[in-house]
Amino acid sequence: MSPPSAQAWQVLLCRSSAWLGRGVRTPVRKALLAAAVTPETYGRAFGFERMMDTCGAIVGPVTATILLAAFAGNFSRVLLVTLIPGLLAAVAIGALVDEKERLAVKYVSFRARLTALPKPFQRFLVAVGIFGAGDFAHSMLILLATQKLTPQLGAAKAASIAVALYVLHNVLYAGFAFIAGWLADHFNKRALLAGGYALAAGMGLVLMLAPLDQAPTGAIMAALAAAFVLAGIYVATEEALEDSLAAELVDQEQHGMGFGVLATVNGVGDFVSSIAVGALWAAWGTTAAFAYSTVLFAVGAAAMWRLPKSS
Repeated sequence: MSPPSAQAWQVLLCRSSAWLGRGVRTPVRKALLAAAVTPETYGRAFGFERMMDTCGAIVGPVTATILLAAFAGNFSRVLLVTLIPGLLAAVAIGALVDEKERLAVKYVSFRARLTALPKPFQRFLVAVGIFGAGDFAHSMLILLATQKLTPQLGAAKAASIAVALYVLHNVLYAGFAFIAGWLADHFNKRALLAGGYALAAGMGLVLMLAPLDQAPTGAIMAALAAAFVLAGIYVATEEALEDSLAAELVDQEQHGMGFGVLATVNGVGDFVSSIAVGALWAAWGTTAAFAYSTVLFAVGAAAMWRLPKSS
């Protein structure tokens, strides 16, 4: 049986719709979460949210694999089953989540509301944007691991190890998100986030300098494992602390706009970084691609460090 989407444009349309939905729901979810907790617990709240979201990213593919086996590869049935959790989530939001009453915000034009965002938050966005322009999709790490291990292990085994390393990445992501959030409630958020960005630069250096071509298999796997571990830890720190620091820098009545602009900056960064890293990889190889990212990671860390101290 042919898959539900047999043409590239159909896949593109489905993925675009999914990302459009993510763009709409993410800022609203963050604003609801910030309003439901106290400023003293922003870190733990956003860290817990990131942890649970990532647990879903681990359970989802495993469940899909089980369903594909149970339905003998019938993609239509699998996709129909996957509608159930999404619908239940929508019902839970509508029935169980109570939004705090607040005064209606006086109408102000979009441009005026954008320019009214606090200066420290605008500087924060600059640091986030610089870092994000180098923060490529981590699925590229799977491709890298597969390419580097295939000559010695074969394509099938190399792909299996690459996927296992990515599972490790997601486990660390889920676990460290809450830890990073807890730390953010007790220490300086700006410094912690700058440290997370610095970990990303460390990952870039590992990918640039490690012997991934002419080295024993064990050395290659150790370098790749180090890169995946650093990637999982830094992305947990990045996402938990960016959200909690943004909530702190923007007044509550501006949380919707603030989280929306933050999501836009991150989205543009994802777009730019993945195209740039992919183009550099194709033209000059992985060293040039990861050197580009590492420089932006380091500059973003320095820019975040130079922000005024937060609580």
